[in-house]
Amino acid sequence: MKNIRKAVIQDLHQLAELFDQYRIFYLKDSDISAAGNFLKERIENRDSEIFVAESNGELVGFVQLYPLFSSTRMKRYWLLNDLYVNENHRGKGYSKELIEKAKELAKSTDACGVLLETGKSNDIGNKLYPSCGFEIYDEVNFYEWTNPEN
Repeated sequence: MKNIRKAVIQDLHQLAELFDQYRIFYLKDSDISAAGNFLKERIENRDSEIFVAESNGELVGFVQLYPLFSSTRMKRYWLLNDLYVNENHRGKGYSKELIEKAKELAKSTDACGVLLETGKSNDIGNKLYPSCGFEIYDEVNFYEWTNPEN
């Protein structure tokens, strides 16, 4: 049975394993301990909103959103930074349900929207997001400065 709900500190062990899988997907080294610490800080400090997909008591996916603000709209925005479903549970609608939960968060907090980015080579994501009502925004250039010390 599917269940989408807000993550709680008791989810940390399973959530850290999923987060580690997510990071490995993005070619980062496995570090479940650091993943657990990172997520624990996010939950305890309320730095982000994390929702989990659960099936028969097992966490199978998650979405993590960070708050941003739009100065021109004078409203909150949410950055959908992380979305992951374990490969054994893909194709069952969990991603769409997690995205719907993110949209519900935006509505309930009177935010002006949800932003996200994904790689041009992410074929699945580039089909998923438009099917969930997201529009590609190509009217601006996206720039990044990377701190050479990190």
